[in-house]
Amino acid sequence: MASTRRDSARGQNHDRLGAGDEFAMSRLVEIEADREYDAGMTITAPQKMASASAGSLLTSLLMTPLDVVRVRLQSQKMPTSTVDFSRLALTTTSLTPAQTAELGVTACCREVFFAGNDASYCIAAPRMAAPADCAVQEVQKKTYTSTIDGMRKIARNEGVTTLWRGLSPTLAMAVPANIIYFAGYDWLRYSSKSPLSGLSSDHAPLTAGSLARIFAATSVSPIELVRTRMQAASSVGTTNHLVEAFNGIREMVGVHGYTSLWRGLTLTLWRDVPFSGIYWWGYETIRAKLTDVREEKRGRSLSLSDSPQQARLRSQSQENHTETFLDSFTAGALSGAFASIVTMPFDVGKTRTQVYRDGPRGAVGHAAAQAPEELSMVRLLTHIFKTEGLAGLWRGWIPRTLKVAPACAIMISSYEVGKRAFRGVNERAERKHKVGM
Repeated sequence: MASTRRDSARGQNHDRLGAGDEFAMSRLVEIEADREYDAGMTITAPQKMASASAGSLLTSLLMTPLDVVRVRLQSQKMPTSTVDFSRLALTTTSLTPAQTAELGVTACCREVFFAGNDASYCIAAPRMAAPADCAVQEVQKKTYTSTIDGMRKIARNEGVTTLWRGLSPTLAMAVPANIIYFAGYDWLRYSSKSPLSGLSSDHAPLTAGSLARIFAATSVSPIELVRTRMQAASSVGTTNHLVEAFNGIREMVGVHGYTSLWRGLTLTLWRDVPFSGIYWWGYETIRAKLTDVREEKRGRSLSLSDSPQQARLRSQSQENHTETFLDSFTAGALSGAFASIVTMPFDVGKTRTQVYRDGPRGAVGHAAAQAPEELSMVRLLTHIFKTEGLAGLWRGWIPRTLKVAPACAIMISSYEVGKRAFRGVNERAERKHKVGM
C-alpha cells in the first residue's frame, strides 16, 4: 500500500515535473534551433555576391526589352502641327494631336493643292513617286502609343536586337549595384553591429532599404546615364550607339564638368529611395503573412512566440527551395508593383533629365530660357503636369510596372533561393565539422 502511494506520488511528481518543464524544454528546442539558424545564416560575402549576380543576370536578360520601351515612351516628344487650319473647310476639334500633326503640305504623303487662292478646302491627289519615305510614316514609326505598340514598332523598324540595346551597361550596372544593395540591406537589417539593430520590425525595412539604395544608386549613376542614352536613341542607321552615347557624354562633361555624370541622381534617389523603403516594408510584411499561413496549416502559431520575427526567420530558414521561391516571388512581385506605381512621376523626371541633350553653355542666355530638364526636380515635374497633365507624370507606368514587378520577383527569389542553397551547404559543413571534432 505504501509502495503504491510512493509510486503514485512519484507519478504525480513526474507529471508535475513534465508540465513544469514543458515550457523550458520548448525554449531549449528554440535555443538549439536558433543556434543552427545562426550557423546557417552565416553566409559569406562571395556567396551573397554569387546569389545577387545570378539574379541580376537573369533579370536583365528578361526585362531589358520592357525597359527600352519605357525609356522611348517617356522621352518621345508630343507631335505638334504647323498647319493653318483656317484654310480648311472642316474643323479639327475632333482630331487627336497625333492626327493633327499629320495634316499639312510638308507632312502629307501626297501632292496637296488648294483650289483657288483663298479656298477653304484642299484636294489630295495620289502620291507621286518619290525616293524618300513618307514623312507621316516616319513620324508614326517613332511614335509609340502603348507598350505592345512600342515593342512591335521597334522590332519591325529597327530590328529585334534593338530591344536589348543597352544590355551591356545594364549588366555592368546591375551586378555591382545589386551586390551593394542586397548585401548592404542584409547587413543593415540583420547584423548585430548595424546601427539599425534597435529599430522595430516595421521601421527597420524602410530605413535599411532606403540607405542601401542610396549607396547602390550613387555608385552606378554614371553607368545608368550611358544605358539610358543608348536605349533612348532611335536611329536605325549603322551608328554605334555605344560610341554615340559616349560622345554625347564627353561633350556634356566638357561643358558642365564631371559632376554632370551624376545628372539625374537627385531624381533617381527621389524615385529609388522611397521605392526601396516601400518595397522592403511590403516584401517583409507579405512574406511574414505567407509564413504565418503556412505554419498555421501545420498547427503552429508563430504570433504567440516570444519573438515572432525571429520565429518567422527560423521557419523561413527551414523551408525547402520550392516554398522559398514561391513565397519570395509572390511577395516581391506584389510589393514591387505597388512601389513602382507610387514612385512613377520621379521615374519620368529622371528619364527626361538624363535623355536631355545639352546645348553650348553660351546658348543658354538667361534662366528664363532654360529647358525644363535643367530646372529643379519639383519645377520639372510641375512643368510636366502643366503641359501634359496627370497622365504625363505616369507616362510609361505600364511597361515600368510590367518590368519592375517580375524583375523584383525574379531578383529576390533568385537571391533568396541562392542564399537558401548556400545556407544548406554551410549547415552540412557545420555538421561535418562537429562530427570530426
